Amino acid sequence: MKKMLLLSAAASAMLMAGGDITPAPVEQAAPVASEFLIFNNITAKGEIRPRYEFVDASDNGKDDANAFTNRLMLGIGADFMQVEGLSAYLEATNVAGTGDYWDLSNDTINKKPLYQVVADPDQTRITQAYVDYAFGKTLIRAGRQGVNLDNQRFIGTVNWRQMPQTYDAVAVINNSVENLNLLAAYVWGVNRIFDEDSVKMLPWSDDGAYFDTGTVLLHASYKFMPELTVTGYGYLLEDIHDTWGIAATGKIGIGESASLSYRAEYATQTDPSFDDFTSGATADADYYNIEATLNMSGILVGARYEVLGAGNDGNAPFSTPLATLHGQNGWADMFLATPDDGLVDVNGMLGYKAKGFGIAKVIYHDFSSDRGSTDYGTEVDALYKNKIPGIKGLSGLLKASWYSADAFSVDTTKVWVMLDYKF
Repeated sequence: MKKMLLLSAAASAMLMAGGDITPAPVEQAAPVASEFLIFNNITAKGEIRPRYEFVDASDNGKDDANAFTNRLMLGIGADFMQVEGLSAYLEATNVAGTGDYWDLSNDTINKKPLYQVVADPDQTRITQAYVDYAFGKTLIRAGRQGVNLDNQRFIGTVNWRQMPQTYDAVAVINNSVENLNLLAAYVWGVNRIFDEDSVKMLPWSDDGAYFDTGTVLLHASYKFMPELTVTGYGYLLEDIHDTWGIAATGKIGIGESASLSYRAEYATQTDPSFDDFTSGATADADYYNIEATLNMSGILVGARYEVLGAGNDGNAPFSTPLATLHGQNGWADMFLATPDDGLVDVNGMLGYKAKGFGIAKVIYHDFSSDRGSTDYGTEVDALYKNKIPGIKGLSGLLKASWYSADAFSVDTTKVWVMLDYKF
């Protein structure tokens, strides 16, 4: 039945070709058909992503999780109505496990609450469905879409989970001034990673799956030189908080075979500008981030110091509810919500990448509170990723995370084995 639903969605989708909204141009898929009366330059793309995930969290009374899941994504796009600059895109995504016998995990819809959580419930969804209109160096996009901004610390698609997070929004991107990129978007709904039957996962969400909101995203970046790009942003989340920030990023060449990439960032959160006067949301907290990575002929050495501040005068701590959180404070996902006393993450990375070898890296985190001196524990993350020879678009991933608790949560181990085939 699910297969027929996907085929039906793909057939009715002879509409559209897509990608996430980012400050960079959207990559186009390869053409697969010729002219039609209403649609032309039709493109198609897809992804198959099977994954095994193991979770062992000690002392919480639940059994280890062993989850086998697969993502199947199909997208179709085309120029629309023979109007120059007008195009559309439709994408469907299915997440499926291997059935009750083999899938031993709690997928967040309470099927197996005695097991550890793996947040990839079975579901099928239209993940993107939008219309683009491009004229000059301006793009207007309206509809359901992916939005990834900067390093996804604040706004992202949570693409690590099998079902991505997408946004019901209208956005305008302009590149009329050389080296200046401007983005403004209004978001009326966020389609989160959970199934519509999921339990309520976060206090600011109406339910586990959909966040009904009136959010404004503002983003501007100017590239002064390869060594310096300055980005300013404002993310105004209805009933939660306003975030205003500035970041400096760049890449500095060192000799013929080395380079240093860096990011320095500050942001502050205040009470929400858009509030229905019933949420009771109060915010007054700061964020700091300094990170750098040295690449010496493929040898990678990096360090990061990040602070999500405790709320001042009893306000909520600094939070980023629309971020791709998995990529920020350890892959064990222990800090998806900021502790009341804030979070300080000091981490170092050592790795290697080269053509043919892929990339391998190990990251060590030391977590503590921003207010007071509470030790939240440490974590070691390890990853190896490479293209698989002989099959274009196929890559493999081995990944693991070991969190050692102190005054926060419990010891947790997670392991992933994944293939990713894009076509």
